[in-house]
Amino acid sequence: MRFAFVVDPLDHLKAYKDSSVAMMREAVRRGHEIHALEAREMSLQSGSVIAPVRRVELLEGEAWYRVGEPAVVKLSSFDVVMMRKDPPFDQEYYYATLLLDRVEAEGARVVNRPRALRDWNEKLAILRFPQFTPDTLVASNPEAIQAFIAKHGDVIVKKLDGMGGTMIFRVRSDDANRNVIVETMTDLGTRTVMAQKFVPEISKGDKRVLVIGGKVFSHCLARIPKAGETRGNLAAGGKGVAQPVSARDREIGETVGKELVKDGIVFAGLDVIGDYLTEVNVTSPTGIVEIAAQTGNNAAKDLFDAIDNK
Repeated sequence: MRFAFVVDPLDHLKAYKDSSVAMMREAVRRGHEIHALEAREMSLQSGSVIAPVRRVELLEGEAWYRVGEPAVVKLSSFDVVMMRKDPPFDQEYYYATLLLDRVEAEGARVVNRPRALRDWNEKLAILRFPQFTPDTLVASNPEAIQAFIAKHGDVIVKKLDGMGGTMIFRVRSDDANRNVIVETMTDLGTRTVMAQKFVPEISKGDKRVLVIGGKVFSHCLARIPKAGETRGNLAAGGKGVAQPVSARDREIGETVGKELVKDGIVFAGLDVIGDYLTEVNVTSPTGIVEIAAQTGNNAAKDLFDAIDNK
């Protein structure tokens, strides 16, 4: 089959840890042909989405790829289009999913499905599963957020469009900066944010549980916060430790997975702290390389089994 990967610039990808590169390697191992493009290169002309795509040859070592000359083609000419652009899910990302709707309508399979990328906000999607979430507030009203902080004494406040641990604050009721944090995060009551009761089990790791084709992968990646931090994100200095999924991880993953697969989300990464679901990542989930390196279990194989057997 022919695959088109919509990714950030190839020279920005860190092959030693990037899940998109792991997917490319698995595709090539199976004899598939891979091409790459950036979302910004897509355009709609005469009812079809076109883009300059480049055939990718994978190499070993630091110089991990070689590309051919760009050729402008219809994206619907590919069997599968892998949408792997990193967040933030901003207006340009939104427009890209609308263009990919057209690609899907013209016959190509898009993974993950564009409509689902819009519907499953990575922060707000947890609200579909209240049985698994810590006490959560979504609001822009500073008074409501202040009351939530007073109620729990220790909360996490985060932007709805943040990524990689950015714009996440732990706020205690006796925090001297409490008011200014709430004012800043809500932009004086004009921006909606999420507040969650603090889950102390973060010290044991913010687990990335992979769900592939609706099924929970055997191992997760526990991202352990560095000393003095409450964020486990690898981008914030956390350390990734692969471990088997727990019974609770599996319960959460199987329940969420049933809904994901209904909406065309083939590959997702759930964030689980202790016994609680805190995020559902569907845009460009990571963790494949770290888990494979530590356990020998390659989630990219399961992903392409799900794609090839569709």
